[in-house]
Amino acid sequence: MTQREDNPQPSDGAQALVRMLKAFDVDTVFGLCGDTSLPFYDALYRDGDGINHVLTRDERHAAYMADGYARVTGKVGVCEGPSGGGATYILPGLVEANESSIPILAITSDVSVTGRGRYTLTELDQEALMRPLTKWNSVIDHAASLPAAVRAAFSAMSTGKPGSTHIGLPLDVQRAPVDPDTVWGNRAHGRYPATRPAPDASAIEQARELLAKAQRPLIICGGGVVISAAEDELAALAEKLAASVATTVSGQGSIAETHPLSVGVVGSNGGTDATRKIVDEADLVIFLCCRAGSVTTERWQHPVPGSVPVIQIDVDPAVIGVNYAVDVSIVADARLALAALTQAVDPAPASRGTEVAQRLQRMREEKYSVFNELAASSDRPVKPERLVQALQNVLDDDAIIVADPGTPCPYFSGYYQWPKAGRHFITNRAHGALGFALAASMGAQIGRPECQVVCVMGDGSFAMAAGELETLKRLGLPVVVIVVSNSVFGWIKAGQKANFDERYFSVDFSTTNHAAVADAYGIRNHTVTDPTKLEEVLSSAIAGSEPVLIDLISQPLEQANAPVSEWIA
Repeated sequence: MTQREDNPQPSDGAQALVRMLKAFDVDTVFGLCGDTSLPFYDALYRDGDGINHVLTRDERHAAYMADGYARVTGKVGVCEGPSGGGATYILPGLVEANESSIPILAITSDVSVTGRGRYTLTELDQEALMRPLTKWNSVIDHAASLPAAVRAAFSAMSTGKPGSTHIGLPLDVQRAPVDPDTVWGNRAHGRYPATRPAPDASAIEQARELLAKAQRPLIICGGGVVISAAEDELAALAEKLAASVATTVSGQGSIAETHPLSVGVVGSNGGTDATRKIVDEADLVIFLCCRAGSVTTERWQHPVPGSVPVIQIDVDPAVIGVNYAVDVSIVADARLALAALTQAVDPAPASRGTEVAQRLQRMREEKYSVFNELAASSDRPVKPERLVQALQNVLDDDAIIVADPGTPCPYFSGYYQWPKAGRHFITNRAHGALGFALAASMGAQIGRPECQVVCVMGDGSFAMAAGELETLKRLGLPVVVIVVSNSVFGWIKAGQKANFDERYFSVDFSTTNHAAVADAYGIRNHTVTDPTKLEEVLSSAIAGSEPVLIDLISQPLEQANAPVSEWIA
């Protein structure tokens, strides 16, 4: 529905932008103030009723908060920052969101158009800077162009393959007049997917014919299933076909991992020998919203290219057929494609469903045999498996865990059994920058305040994000922050151990008392060295209504049994 003001008032560029955000049902903006943003901030003060502005401590974390917010709400996330350093700081969040198909809009103010080329403080070519990192990007040179540019940005974010966008807002454009009759927006483009392309009927028929011949079909799901909210449709197809369902790290939540047909995560980060066997035994693979990249396929070894027929389904046609020869290509929204396939295919015999469920149960028993032993260990330092099991025991079924890509990611991807489908696990797997989880967990808590939210990060990540503890305390968000503390960049050290004959170089750092840092910010805190005390501390932290930080003295990653295939090999 198009949203217009009943009694449009005269607007300058900054006011017009605020009113445009309202037209797209934006209720939260994350950002950091700066000189060139003063008109925009004044417009938020005067006209921003209904928009909650969250002041962050740097622009990178504003973008990460917008990312976490967008992932749990299904709405576009919005972040903002000033010119110069602010524009450069916001970049990591934009590229992560764009590669992860998460729609966030970054608004960066800029020097005046009339000041360009005159050595104006903080001048840089924002449009060129953002171009390779975003789906859509524009620096607005004329105030009259602003409403159309905002509409284009929201349309780009919410249709086709979602992604990040950027609008540059020069200082003089913020002050110039805008015709109020041009200030309107299509509210539907404030959520994603705003449109759903349907599959071609002939492609569905080709897929049906292939599936009719398969005895052990396997569906490997990427993040697009959750983005499309197609979890029910996936479960219906899998049950009708008696197909095993695996996910990438980003695809977790496509199916409940307690479902009898769930394989869990496959690939080099979170996969195990047991899950790898399921991939290798498949006689047909459906890559569903999955790019079949290096991690998911363990560098294109599982499945072996050409060994099985492949059906690939994606809303982005550029993805299909890049890494595997494809027998059937379906360019469509995941929900519509799955619904069409479910209607078209014949049901598998009941005996096959029983056999597949039994095979996957044996797989789970093999996968968890070593994990369960380590999760029960009372050794010190605390083993990561103990943390995973403790959280599994105390968290609600709809809790959200946000994990940085270092130590936490493979353990939670490999072993935490998400009891419900949907967005319950967030990690930044596109580029894997450290320091993501704390900010993203705050965005997730703001977007889904009724849920328990837990942030799990390594101590390397903590050092890159500690300033946002002030934001966490100021907002009073009941996020439980767990710092897996072992004084090392563990992922790199584990790689040096596995592939460079233990030639450890420049990966160890001194110990930080993370609980004391949290205390300095006024945040309740605990230090845990005894694994038998962990579950009690977690239960207390989760039951509260304020932020809590837990400094967990943990086994270093290079000494642990992480489900990362290149280290095990």
